[in-house]
Order: sequence, then structure tokens, then C-alpha cells
Amino acid sequence: MKIKNKTNKSNFLKKIFIKLSRIFGFEIIDQSNFYIPTSNKDGLKNPSQIGKESLIIPMGKTEITRPVKSLDIILRTCASVNMLTQSKKRIFEKDKSEYSLKTLNSITNSINNNKELFNKIHLKITIIDHNSNQEILSKFNEILKNQFFQSEVLKLDLDLYSKQIDKINEEGKEVSKNQISNMSNIHQSFEIAKNCGDLIYFVEDDYIHKLDAIEEMIFAYERISSQLNRELILCPSDYPYLYNSLEKSYVFLGNKYHWRSIEETLCTFLTSKTLINKYFDEFTSTSKKEHYPFEKPFHNIYKKELCISPMPALATHFTNINSVYGLSPFVDYKKLWDKNE
Repeated sequence: MKIKNKTNKSNFLKKIFIKLSRIFGFEIIDQSNFYIPTSNKDGLKNPSQIGKESLIIPMGKTEITRPVKSLDIILRTCASVNMLTQSKKRIFEKDKSEYSLKTLNSITNSINNNKELFNKIHLKITIIDHNSNQEILSKFNEILKNQFFQSEVLKLDLDLYSKQIDKINEEGKEVSKNQISNMSNIHQSFEIAKNCGDLIYFVEDDYIHKLDAIEEMIFAYERISSQLNRELILCPSDYPYLYNSLEKSYVFLGNKYHWRSIEETLCTFLTSKTLINKYFDEFTSTSKKEHYPFEKPFHNIYKKELCISPMPALATHFTNINSVYGLSPFVDYKKLWDKNE
């Protein structure tokens, strides 16, 4: 009887302690099983709460002061062109349309991997397509049909945006037709971004994503942006070029990945409407003049704003195996490819 009374008293005191901890904003973790009674969560899974707090063992809690309100994913597609500026073949040597479809599949799979998270923020996928045939467009619509988030498939307005392009590039050469359509697509994506709510993820149609990719980008953005009190640019890939030289990087903890500062990306990245508006002329200059390297205006922005990428990659660029801006290391490429049928 005494033992039972002691147990009841202990449980009562424990409940009181947990309630007080919640009131004062403390977290309690049972180190025998990593259970967090204050939030009733498993500390080894994902104890972070979108828009509220980032919790990482053993680092503790980071209060989210920069919550993500919405995510617009703008996917630029052109299933008819294999490689924009090269004649080389891609890894697995398939038709370009397969890479476009797998990119979209991987994004929707990643979103559906955590519906609970994405039901809490406004989410939309917009495809800007150029010259994909009707069969591919129908497959895009089939993938997007009956999803819980908004989506639309738009046709590139080539006539409108191509007029604004200098037809002679920075090297004094004529800009190719494929590059003109690519630059026009980039321009249209930035114009759409001006009317988005918060975060915008610009994606090319040859990046295949891991299941936790979109989730990690959202949680990492909230955590790191709150810690630094600044807006960010996130590149989801871990390019080979990053290992070709000794350059200083700052390393950050995301949700389940390490992130490091980088100074160069391609045209796939996530950022905020705030930074798009701040550097709109610089961003859109890539769509009016072909620079060398093409993304040079982006790189100039990264000298003033923090750009980070994950280790290992969240999305892998499925291009030629020898490209320094291609396949990320330590990724099971075949498994990632097969999972996104």
C-alpha cells in the first residue's frame, strides 16, 4: 500500500513538473529512451515543430522567429531538349522526358512524405513548360491530379520574354535558340515569384529529390534564418566542384542534415520573396544577357547574402557523370532513380 502511494505521489509530482516546464518553455528529455514528455514526442524522430521551435539532440531548442508561411515550387521543364549546352549523354542515357517526369515525381513524393507539415503552410507547384509534347504534359497533369496542394501547368511565353534578350552573349557569340528559351523560362519564373507569398523554390527538370528533401529545406530555413536573423538562399545539391579546392565554409545544423556556406550554384535554389524583390534586377539579368559563367549574377548576390547547401545532397543533378556540377557524392543513384517511377 505504501509503495502504491509513493508511486502515485511520484507520478503526480512528475506531471506537475512537466506542466511547469511547458509553462516556462523548457524541454525535458528522458535519456533512457529519448522520450520528450513536454511535447509527447520521440526525440530520435523529428521533435521540431514547424513555425514554433527547432529541437535537435543534444543541441537543445531554437525558438523559431522566422516561420515559413508558404512555399511556391516553380519547375521549369523542357522535355524535348536533352542537354542545354552540351552534346554529352546523361547518367542512365534515357530520353530527357524521363528526367523531367522523375523530377516532378520526386518532388510530389517528398511533399507527400510529410503531409502534416505541408498542411500547415500554403503550398503550390507551378510548371512552366516549353516544347514538351502533349503526352508528357498529360503525364504532368496526371501526377498533379488529386494532390492535396495547388498546382498549375503553364506554357512558356517565349514571344514576350525572348524580345528582352541580348542575342550576343558576354563572349561575343550568338546565343543559341535553346539558351534563349531557357533564359525566357527563367525570366517568367522570376516574374511569377514576385507574386508569391514567402519562399520560392526554383527547380530545373533534371534534379531528383530524396523523400525528406522538401521537409528538410523548410525546417533548415526556419532554424538557420532564425538563428542568424537573415534571409537565405538554399541549394539542395552537393556539387562535386565543392570538393575541388580548399575554400573556407561555415557549417550549420539544419533539421537532420549539415549545411555549409557556398559561393556558386546553378539555377536550382530556394530563397525568399524578400530577397527576390531586393535583387530582382540582378536575378533577372541572367535572363537578359548570357553571362560567363551563366549564373555569374547569382554568384555576385552570394557575396552579399548567405547561400548554403546540404551534406549529403537532398537533390541530385542527373547530368553527365563527369560534370563538376553534376552527381552528388555518396548517393545511390540507381535507387533514387528507381524510387521515383
